[in-house]
Amino acid sequence: MPDSQDLRGAVSEETASLGRGVRLGIDVGKARVGVARSDPDGMIATPVRTLSRDLKKHSDQRVLLQLILEEDVTTVYVGLPKNLSGEHTPSTQDALDYAGELVQALQETGSAAQVRMVDERLSTVSAQRQLHQNGHTTKSSRSIIDQAAAVSILQQALELEHSRKKRAGQALRTTHS
Repeated sequence: MPDSQDLRGAVSEETASLGRGVRLGIDVGKARVGVARSDPDGMIATPVRTLSRDLKKHSDQRVLLQLILEEDVTTVYVGLPKNLSGEHTPSTQDALDYAGELVQALQETGSAAQVRMVDERLSTVSAQRQLHQNGHTTKSSRSIIDQAAAVSILQQALELEHSRKKRAGQALRTTHS
């Protein structure tokens, strides 16, 4: 498993064209991974599914990789959980490790999809609040919460893309390219 020292971020894309292409949003949790996707024009994020984390066999990563390849995804936005002060937490490292493994798997397949980390403070809290307002309990909607958090992460990234005319977040590449 790569750690944050194996990753380097902040690939400059000041002049990069956004172009068309499906983007994914990923909410990495200890037990589940929420997945959302955009339309090819990058306008609207919609929920896709919730994957069970498989720390031993990494079947969740294989399913995610297959989805990325089948949908010809251009960018994967992984939520970077920080505390309210903007500092890293154990969950931050878990998301970085997960994203790093995904980068390596994508490189092994020859995929040009980028993996980018985006600040996701309060995405899960916001998703829970929204579901509660619609009458769902936390226990009955855990997998829905993960998908809703992924939608929140992706929609925020899409809005940043359109307002800044460049990809949101920081791109990750392994140092073993």
